[in-house]
Amino acid sequence: MVHHAPVDRTQAAQSNAGPARAAGQRSARLPRDERRAQLLAAAQEVFVANGYHGAAMDEIAETAHVSKPVLYQHFPSKRELYLALLDSHLGALTELMLGALNSTTDNKERVQAVMRAYYRFIDSDDQAHRLVFESDLINDADVSSRLETFNKTFANAIAQVIAEDTKLPLLEAQLLGRGLAGMAQVSARYWLETDGNLDLDVASDLIYRLAWRGISRFPKET
Repeated sequence: MVHHAPVDRTQAAQSNAGPARAAGQRSARLPRDERRAQLLAAAQEVFVANGYHGAAMDEIAETAHVSKPVLYQHFPSKRELYLALLDSHLGALTELMLGALNSTTDNKERVQAVMRAYYRFIDSDDQAHRLVFESDLINDADVSSRLETFNKTFANAIAQVIAEDTKLPLLEAQLLGRGLAGMAQVSARYWLETDGNLDLDVASDLIYRLAWRGISRFPKET
């Protein structure tokens, strides 16, 4: 006769509950703001690695250690998740640029501060610049309008300073503002390609000196 070992019903119940418990741990409750931040961080990791079109909500949920229903509760679609992330980065970059611009009343120091701040954003470990400037969704109307709002805000802030300091009409100052903003963006993105062979402060200082030598030649308002 074969004797079967007695079944430990408590142990069996715990074993059967294992997957359910693991799922519960995956989506443990967090305050809404914390959960949102967690999801955005996971989405950024996936978007940076795969681009918008290559990213999947499954992978974002897995990276965030939550179930897909939890992810969809906060962001009904991949598009809304991407736009929320873009809004966050553009808001932070706008604050960074305006903060640098308003950090002093000395225009020479302003140019230097703005260039350095831009380079530091580009150099950030979270690679936020890739979502802002290298998106494969760049031609989407909602994405391009957000980028234009940022560019316009930044350029107009520069233009206002130039107009106040020189005899140039506002429209001409706005053109210069766009030019300086573009100089910062394009040069900083190119600087990344040097793979650390050119020091950040050296690079941003070179562009600051180029920009300042041009701006300082305009007549001052008297």
